[in-house]
Amino acid sequence: MADTIHNHHDTGYKELFSYPEFVQQLIEGFAPGEIAKLMDFSTLKSHSGNYITPLFEEKIEDVVWSVEVAWEGFTQRVFLYILLEFQSSVDRTMPIRLLHYAACFYSELLKQKIITPGQGLPPVFPVVLYNGSERWTTPLDIFEMITPEPPDFLQIYQPHLRYYLVDEGRYTDKQLGLVQTPLSGVFSVENAGESWETLQRAVDRIVAIIQADPNKERIDKVITRWIKRHLQRLGAEVNLEQLNSLVEDKDMLAENLENLVQKERQQGRQEGRQEGRQEGRQEAEQRALEGKRNAARKLIARTEMDDQMIADIEELPVEEVEKLRAETRH
Repeated sequence: MADTIHNHHDTGYKELFSYPEFVQQLIEGFAPGEIAKLMDFSTLKSHSGNYITPLFEEKIEDVVWSVEVAWEGFTQRVFLYILLEFQSSVDRTMPIRLLHYAACFYSELLKQKIITPGQGLPPVFPVVLYNGSERWTTPLDIFEMITPEPPDFLQIYQPHLRYYLVDEGRYTDKQLGLVQTPLSGVFSVENAGESWETLQRAVDRIVAIIQADPNKERIDKVITRWIKRHLQRLGAEVNLEQLNSLVEDKDMLAENLENLVQKERQQGRQEGRQEGRQEGRQEAEQRALEGKRNAARKLIARTEMDDQMIADIEELPVEEVEKLRAETRH
């Protein structure tokens, strides 16, 4: 099941980031502002193909774009290396993997003659997009993994490679609401988890964002394909065959999601009643036990009965009566 979920995420997101709009939305909305403002997104250029030599067993999903960056009167092309990391748990080897990926990426650029050794290597901006339930705790630079920290005279010889992390789950609804883009809407849907009610609100938000987008038809098709994959992954009881447009079919989708919300609420009420009945039984049993203890205390104080006889009368373990007798002595 985990592999299936992983593939659904990768496939859906890889398609999203095959469109320049979503690459721009990722960088402008979630990367450092001082970097995004230097980029001319009209120069975005896709570099399809796998640049990674498989060192690790899992399937590598990455997206590579380049963009012109202007600073201090100088313009150069920077490669955006976006790694899609959708495992359920945090990968502690990520800094090592990124170092390997960057080396393989440069080797492939040389092999494909996109650059030559004489030209030197172009700068890269590595981005890891992660949406696991655990918060990301892995170091952002491989140098930080080297322990103990080497002395100054060795530090310059240690590897350095820093990546920028976009951890979807750390963004609150309020923060995502400040970024009114289809991608932030996608993040909201992802963060809804398996709560149909939260998902319903997130879908309503993303539909409103699409309707206001100047490229509504194009974005609608892309997001609709992604939403269908996402609902399928969640096991939603929605007729996905009829879902062709989030905008045109929004009423149909809203009705289906409302049915799921009602079922969720009904299930919650049933679970609440079951918990209430269980708590009621536990309270009644506790009151009955305390009544037996009080009766046993009276027999201990007012009669010469031994512990076993009191235990038989009150239907208590003899160890319980012994404990009560010891308490009365103190």
